[in-house]
Amino acid sequence: MVPGLKVLLFLTLHLLQAGKGSMVHLNNNGYEGVIIAINPSVPENDRLIPSIKEMVTQASTYLFEASRGRVYFRNISILVPMTWKSKSEYLVPRRESYHKADVIIAKPHLKYGDDPYTLQYGQCGDRGQYIHFTPNFLLTDNFRTYGPRGRVFVHEWAHLRWGVFNEYNMDRPFYMSGKKTMEATRCSTDIVGTKVVHECQGNSCVTRTCRRDQRTGLYEPKCIFIPEKFQTARASIMFMQNLSSVVEFCTEKNHNTEAPNLQNKMCNHRSTWDVIKKSADFQNTSPMTGTEAPPPPTFSLLKTRQRVVCLVLDKSGSMSSEDRLIRMNQAAELYLTQIVEKKSLVGLVTFDSTAQIQNYLIKISNSSDCQKIAANLPQQASGGTSICSGLEAGFRAITSSGQSTSGSEIVLLTDGEDSAISSCFEAVKRSGAVIHTIALGPSAARELETLSDMTGGRRFYAGNGTSLIDAFSGISSTSGSISQQALQLESKAFNVRAGTWINGTVPVDSTIGNDTFFVITWTEQKPEIILRDPKRKKYTASDFQDDKLSIRSARLEIPGTAETGTWTYSLKSTKSQLLTVTVTTRARSPTTQPLMAIAHMSQSTAQYPSRMIVYARVSQGFLPVLGANVTAVIEAEGGHQVTLELWDNGAGADTVKDDGIYTRYFTDYLGNGRYSLKVHVQARKNKARLSLRQKNKSLYIPGYVENGKIILNPPRPEVPEEATEATVEDFSRVTSGGSFTVSGAPPDGYHAHVFPPSKVTDLEAEFTGDHIQLTWTAPGEVLDKGRAHRYVIRMSQHPPDRQGNFNDATLVNTSRLIPKEAGSKETFKFKPETFKIGNGTQLYIAIQANNDAGLTSEVSNVAQAVKFIPPESGISALSPDISAMCLTIWGLTVIFNSILN
Repeated sequence: MVPGLKVLLFLTLHLLQAGKGSMVHLNNNGYEGVIIAINPSVPENDRLIPSIKEMVTQASTYLFEASRGRVYFRNISILVPMTWKSKSEYLVPRRESYHKADVIIAKPHLKYGDDPYTLQYGQCGDRGQYIHFTPNFLLTDNFRTYGPRGRVFVHEWAHLRWGVFNEYNMDRPFYMSGKKTMEATRCSTDIVGTKVVHECQGNSCVTRTCRRDQRTGLYEPKCIFIPEKFQTARASIMFMQNLSSVVEFCTEKNHNTEAPNLQNKMCNHRSTWDVIKKSADFQNTSPMTGTEAPPPPTFSLLKTRQRVVCLVLDKSGSMSSEDRLIRMNQAAELYLTQIVEKKSLVGLVTFDSTAQIQNYLIKISNSSDCQKIAANLPQQASGGTSICSGLEAGFRAITSSGQSTSGSEIVLLTDGEDSAISSCFEAVKRSGAVIHTIALGPSAARELETLSDMTGGRRFYAGNGTSLIDAFSGISSTSGSISQQALQLESKAFNVRAGTWINGTVPVDSTIGNDTFFVITWTEQKPEIILRDPKRKKYTASDFQDDKLSIRSARLEIPGTAETGTWTYSLKSTKSQLLTVTVTTRARSPTTQPLMAIAHMSQSTAQYPSRMIVYARVSQGFLPVLGANVTAVIEAEGGHQVTLELWDNGAGADTVKDDGIYTRYFTDYLGNGRYSLKVHVQARKNKARLSLRQKNKSLYIPGYVENGKIILNPPRPEVPEEATEATVEDFSRVTSGGSFTVSGAPPDGYHAHVFPPSKVTDLEAEFTGDHIQLTWTAPGEVLDKGRAHRYVIRMSQHPPDRQGNFNDATLVNTSRLIPKEAGSKETFKFKPETFKIGNGTQLYIAIQANNDAGLTSEVSNVAQAVKFIPPESGISALSPDISAMCLTIWGLTVIFNSILN
């Protein structure tokens, strides 16, 4: 291994833990490589970039103080769309692109609100995907509702970079504390305020005390917490960074372990500062001494350019085996015809022991341009494997066409080993090109992943079936313009017997339909083909255009826009052979966001027996799609496949229920080497729905108490209750999640039990009479798969300590509780006979699961059950912790509102 490569490998693997290739790194306390990308749909506005700069400059100083002098923002790249006017200060991007952005500036999908948020769905300490700000948030005065924009940025940066969570909870804004007082869900409890209901009828508004719910004893749903404008509390940024006194994260000393928020749930009641301190950023950085403020950040303005791609394809002797050359050409032709975007510049290089430039860059304007390149795909395989020769020829093909390698893309495919591959690593780094790698078969060079990692490219492993086509289909546009991106609707392989028919259906929904192609491939002989559109129009094999290179494929381009509805296909073969069906399309309209699916693993490398998580995000624009059937297929190098149904149930590996992020643990390691991920998403019989609410949004402050008066902010635009969800029509998507590598696994795939049941994260408890009713989602025998052996339930009258230690609590008799299959809803009712139960009694309950191997899960989230006996008068009681001062404030507020109205 070349000098420095081990360090490079460590850094690139570390940076790729979050599923998308962020370029951010910390250098001498300063963050470098931060990308803020403006979506192509955002109109040009001369005020937008200055506002971004102002926000980041404010944020850098605030971050420096909040991190106790450890980190700040040193340089930022702002990526503007290709549609904006050219300016002399705009530079050409190197490896910066929209899909690598840490912050995106884009319109909300709906008119409701401009709440900033971070797309974050990993475990505690895992980095998020991106921060989303809207242009309206950056260009209007939001000071009273969100606080200074720089402070909001730091709040979201903590989500993105350090994997901490919100300390408020919009679904449970109040809770009963261990001291039997009603508290606002917050951190720290030193933040003071009052709790009121603000009601309006016509032009008359009244602010009154919160009443207690007669069933639960908690405050009524409309009750809100209004903070004092001026506080003495310095924490916490993950609760209300807008308060002028708040300049710190909650620490072990002031963290509120009782609050029912996501930070406590996901991080086992650890404080945000404790999680941040243990991050790689802080482990490798010391505070800057003698520095009161960091230097201001510098900004680079970059403008997206047209896409430049060069295919660098292996035609060495080993490519003649197992139909690899033919399969490569099938996939490459599909990529040229159906995947790469119009107006892209595309070249072709082939290599064996040496390399040949088959095509310099050609601008793709129509199908004939694609055919010019496809006509030069290799017809014979021979010779050795010189990957560096191929890369160098790829760079020449780009530069000889008047383009810079910086920001260009290389798609490198090989099935062979090459001992000299490391000799061109330095040239690759200098080029500024992004290298996407496709490892074809188990013998492909192990250094391919290094090329992808060091350049921010995607990495794929192709085994059998449709995997090679799927890999090429996964290398789509990175410009942020979704309307340009090709979408896969179908990708199936069939081993058919002679004389048998196979049938399938493909739903085409109303968000797609342009550039729709049906492609059939075969290994022996072209099958009989019958395709019908939703109106029963029939297409047969004669309508499908055979390729001109004898690569055993035929395609049908649907004229115009494909009919919405269910398409059906039937294939009949006269010989036993392998057939594949691939369907691709694009968005129906540039103004309508298509339904999308994106998949990835929690990390790109795994050392057995580490846990890996499969993630699939299903959305339309920025809105999550709920209720879809999402299935992951993971294939090992030996060809063995594991199929997992992914869940969005808020249990096991899933962080939040119903957020459109479908997850599952993966533990079925079948030896070392490369594994590929492919995800199928289907919605049938109108069971899927679009959620119109953004769950993890920034806190919209309802108002403040100033000088004894409640000053309310304008109400936040809300989605009407009757329109929180919308039915989604039937649809289908297929997406490649790339590849990952495994080491340290037993070679035969057999291993002893090393994984316990997964932690229960959604335990809930409530009193029903003298009994307590528990509900939770069943874990499995192995994390979230199978059936646990038994449950251990404990209860206490005391809230958990900072470590959530519940081992000394009272055991509950669970002899009649038999665990269900993982993912099932569990219910259990018991009478807490060891405690005296009266009005106001609080019990804290937690659960663990054991498996047959004697392994025990982590302790669950701690559920609280409060015994509440309504007053006999039937009138809701006022909160016991309302002070006379607060009553005075309410009286003044009523007078204040009367004057306003």
